[in-house]
Amino acid sequence: MWENSWQENDSFNELESLAALAADLPEEVLGELDPPSFRGFRGRRRKAAVVLVVIWSGTIALHLIAWGYWLVLGLTTVMGIHAVRLLFARPSDLPAPLVGDADCPMVSLMVSAKNEEAVVGNLVKMMCSLDYPRDRYELWVINDNSTDNTAAVLDRLAQEYAQLNVFHRSAKAGGGKSGALNQVLPLTQGEIIVVFDADAQVEPDFLRRVLPVFQRETVGAVQVRKAIIQAEPKFESNDTNNFWVRGQMAEMALDAFIHQQRAAIGGLSELRGNGQFVRRQALQACGGWNEETITDDLDLTFRLHLNQWDIEVVTVPPVYEEGVTTALALWHQRNRWAEGGYQRYLDYWRLILKNRMGTRKSLDLFMFWLIQYAAPTAALPDFLMAIAKHRLMLTSPISALGILLFLFSTVGGLRRVQALDPHHGIKRASLGGIDFSRFVALLQALRGTIYMMHWLAIVASTTVRMSIRPKRLKWVKTIHKGNG
Repeated sequence: MWENSWQENDSFNELESLAALAADLPEEVLGELDPPSFRGFRGRRRKAAVVLVVIWSGTIALHLIAWGYWLVLGLTTVMGIHAVRLLFARPSDLPAPLVGDADCPMVSLMVSAKNEEAVVGNLVKMMCSLDYPRDRYELWVINDNSTDNTAAVLDRLAQEYAQLNVFHRSAKAGGGKSGALNQVLPLTQGEIIVVFDADAQVEPDFLRRVLPVFQRETVGAVQVRKAIIQAEPKFESNDTNNFWVRGQMAEMALDAFIHQQRAAIGGLSELRGNGQFVRRQALQACGGWNEETITDDLDLTFRLHLNQWDIEVVTVPPVYEEGVTTALALWHQRNRWAEGGYQRYLDYWRLILKNRMGTRKSLDLFMFWLIQYAAPTAALPDFLMAIAKHRLMLTSPISALGILLFLFSTVGGLRRVQALDPHHGIKRASLGGIDFSRFVALLQALRGTIYMMHWLAIVASTTVRMSIRPKRLKWVKTIHKGNG
């Protein structure tokens, strides 16, 4: 899987789009999301530098005080209790699928495509053949100034499929994927907006099985599990046994499991872009997609929770997508995810500290911030001080907790997929009538945990890079080859 990148248009008034975002928010929210409070968008580098200094100096200070290790150990104990609650939580069962046509809401499927000629044809044919009333859903594919044959392919398919609407963006249009989605959103009619990547593949009954989750009025969005096409037996691929592909397969099972569990305990579950369902009312309350972030899904996650909406995660049905197949491609993709994930903490920290999300979500968010960002960022000064002081690294308890949490969550995720999806790429094994599926899942989870260690290096380097480099709005695009 190769990578390509292009520079987004940076010649914008940084306060203009934020004012537009705030203008769409409810009256009681305007005081909190006032444009002056969003000046942090332009101060990300400064805030990232401050956080870096605080984490590094705080780590060094903990090494210099006698009770520093006990403080970390006590914090880890509290986090461990939260982790146990998370692992043993029981998520809600998926409601029954929609059967008739009378209760089917109007749905708008949206895809932003840039240079996707290899996959966009298959996408359109699949999305226009879903088992859903033809007059109750529409497909919008946005050609984001592609330089290949994407535009010609879409125009040809528009003559064949009545549900397909094609929108061609000009070369001057900015905002990346978020800008494309925002530009077309007013043209859509759906009560529910479903966002896909151009390489997405789904089962025919996909909509009927997921939409009932919105029966609960506080649900603002639903994220389905992302499954890696190359790891699925029903898709023939030369990359099936690729280490990076198998690692991503385990990672996606882990990701769906852990966010489903977070939602079950009232924590902060997240969106993942591809296979993302959003209630129009919730999306409009948040002001649409943020055009000043490189990860629109992660940014929208925070704004939905800040506006008191819940996000549900479902394991089955999944959305299939292509996984990257090389270490370099993975590095580029995950760096973008890490930077976009970190940006939202820098952008919304004031509202987070004001507990706008609620106590349970705020505590859950704090725990995962420590595991995902703080501990990896503190690793370098912690390592150097540990050598100087001839002692263990202070962050070892938190890092160990994170590894164990991810290991058990990967096992849980793989087992959940095994139980719910008969056509998954997670192998069952039996001998003499004895089921070895749990053992196989454990081996796959161990490999997945080793694979996940790349996250430590990526986060540590990303937090440093964001502190010293000028702000950028650059999206590194994954090139899709059309597997499956």
